[in-house]
Order: sequence, then C-alpha cells, then structure tokens
Amino acid sequence: MSQTPKQSAERPVPTSADVARLAGVSRATVSYVLNNTQAVRISEPTRQRVREAAEELGYVPHAAARSLRAGHSRMVLLPSAHVPVGPLYSAFFNELQWALRRLDYTVVQYGSLGLSGDQAARAWAELRPVAVVSVGSFGLTPQGVEVLKRSGARAVITLGPDHVEGAHALVQDQREVGVVAGTHLVERGHRRIGVVLPAEPGLGMFADPRLEGVRLVADGAGAEVVPLELAYTEESAAALAGRWRGLGLDAVFAYNDEYAMLLMRALQDEGVDVPGETAVMGADDLLLARLLRPRLSSVRIDMEAGTVLAELIDRLVRDADGELERHDLMSAVAVVREST
Repeated sequence: MSQTPKQSAERPVPTSADVARLAGVSRATVSYVLNNTQAVRISEPTRQRVREAAEELGYVPHAAARSLRAGHSRMVLLPSAHVPVGPLYSAFFNELQWALRRLDYTVVQYGSLGLSGDQAARAWAELRPVAVVSVGSFGLTPQGVEVLKRSGARAVITLGPDHVEGAHALVQDQREVGVVAGTHLVERGHRRIGVVLPAEPGLGMFADPRLEGVRLVADGAGAEVVPLELAYTEESAAALAGRWRGLGLDAVFAYNDEYAMLLMRALQDEGVDVPGETAVMGADDLLLARLLRPRLSSVRIDMEAGTVLAELIDRLVRDADGELERHDLMSAVAVVREST
C-alpha cells in the first residue's frame, strides 16, 4: 500500500528582518517600535507601518531576547490568591493589569495553590519576573525575597496586612474596617455584638483583624463581642439563625456584604426582625447591599487606584536600589442604611 508523502504545513517563522523589509525600515527601527522604546524619536506614520507589517506577517518579538537586551524581563508576576478576593479586589486587580499593560509590562497570573513560603518564591523565580505582587505574604521569608531578587526581580511587593523584610509593603489594615463597623454599632447603642468569622480557609487574614478592630471599640464602650463562625452556605446560615435568639445579640457585623446578605436572609426566614431585634452590618458597600430590604448598612473600603500601584511598580523597577517603601492602600467609612 503506497503512502502519501507527508506535506509540511509548517510556515517559516517570521523575523524582525522580514518585518523591516516589508515596512521599508531598518531592523533597529522595528525593534524600537515593537519594544515601545521612547528614547528614540520615530514618526507616527513609520510606527504604524511597522505595526501593520508585523501584524500582516504574524511577527511577535521574542521575550527572552528582549530580556537579554534590556538586562531584565518586563514580566510582572501576580500569584493567585489562596482566598476568594471578591468584587472589590477583582476590580482593583483588573485596573492594575490595564495600567501595567499601558506601561509596557506583561502581566502573568500564577496559580500558586499548594505553594507557600520559600517553595513559592523558588517557583516564581523560575519565570524570571521583574516584579512580584503578592496578595498576602504566602509565608514568604526574607530568604525567599532574596531568591527572587537574585533571579532578577527588581521589586517584591506584598499586598496585605503582613510585612516581610526586604519586600515593599502595601498595607491594608483590616482592623480599620472593624473599628468603623464597631464604632457605628456602639454609637447606635448596641452592647452585645456578634462578629462573623468565615469558616472558609484563608479568610482569617482579613477576618481576624476585623474582629480585633470591633473589639478595640467595644472594650472602650463596655460592650461585649461574640465571634460567630459561618460558612458561606444557606445551611450554615439557617443553623446560626435557628439559635439566634438564644445568643442574645442585638447587632452583628457580618464580615462583608456577601456574608451579611446570607445571614440577614436567614434571620428574616427565622422571623428575626432586622433591625428591630438585631442590627446587621456588612463591608465592601456592594451594589446589592442597596437592593436589599431593608437596605444593608456597610463599610465602604476606599482603595488606592490600580494605576497608583502600577506607577509604583514601574518606579521600583527603574530604581531597584531605592529605599524600601511602605504605603497604606486603603481607608474605610461607614455607609448607614436601614439595616442598622
């Protein structure tokens, strides 16, 4: 039986020389345009001609070669958080990624589940990022930060309550959220306040400081704080609501709006009047909080724009030997509605 000769479907990989010939420019000009080099003056028509030639040929610059020329990569690594970050943080990270892209960085999200500490640092270092932005510390140690820097990371940034020696810290003092919620509830006369602690793993890095913030306010006002574990399920909320009256609580700060909405619905199903018997307060000030009845009181968290963090990353990359920086990334304010 005869065999049909194998026909190669492969096409030659286009090079910068091919782009240069098609655009009628030098290879250096192609490099300047496609690497977005601002130090060299190139007319907009020429830039457009080069981009169109590259698109027609399907040419893209080689990242490794580009890194060798620059002395470092343009990759910013965002390790995926070990916890659900919610709508507020998702919007922040979307803005950060757009801003970094406008500054000509490549943003790579890294699935880091199962990795922590120096193991995570070594895994990240293998990709040779120029910067790492970590939500929480992932158990990073000063040795892990040093591993990243030796691999070429010019900036290692932790985003959260923890600080790691050698890294730049973007602080999110979650106690402030609890202080704002506790202050509002105490000022409304509540003296036995429940605080929801999510049962889901990983959320303690946000929930525990918020509980501490409520306690700081309550201790000064002679109020009592009762921690309440709650899983994000209807069954868990119904079970808590079923024993609610036995707890003797006159208010609850439910960690965030999502847990507050879950608990408030369960309380209403149990016949508990909100806010008559129990005031309910959330955090994040989501749109859904305004659509509930009664409308949900919440703590609005104002975070620095993602563009501010992108500019900070760019500055640290350009001045890697600058002093370590520590920035407060958020503030909080009570938004009062009918539920309290």
